[in-house]
Amino acid sequence: MKSGDEKVKIDGIDKKILRYLMEDARKPILEIARNIGISGAAIHQRLRKLEASGLLAGSKFVINPKVMGYTTMAYIGIYLDKAMSNPIAVKQLEKIPEVLECHYTTGNWSILIKVLCRDNEHLMHVLNKEIQQIEGVSRTETFISLAQQIDRQIQI
Repeated sequence: MKSGDEKVKIDGIDKKILRYLMEDARKPILEIARNIGISGAAIHQRLRKLEASGLLAGSKFVINPKVMGYTTMAYIGIYLDKAMSNPIAVKQLEKIPEVLECHYTTGNWSILIKVLCRDNEHLMHVLNKEIQQIEGVSRTETFISLAQQIDRQIQI
């Protein structure tokens, strides 16, 4: 695997393969091979090379949360009493299934999290009964997402 300072070298064919798979990870390799004009074996070999380089972080199915009844997405800035509380708070946040992402940030907040809840009442419960009960959390600032307008990966 490459270190953080090294860039992975990919050519035009690698980029074409990646674009097809980023659009639909279930696209058959032979269909991609036909479209690009190389063999399926060559595509497999290139994908193994890209995985070994650390460029590919895996593939996954994406669940539509609305079908499961989760319609309230929110971003919560968390103010902690002291910086040394960060790792402890993150361990507690990991235990809350509604927390999808957690980031250390610059600025006023110590931590920014992304949460997904069924509705505003569920969000209020998660905030009041779980997040704000974590030792070291002095206060929170919540932003509810009304609608996601852009959802994409980095361009290849």
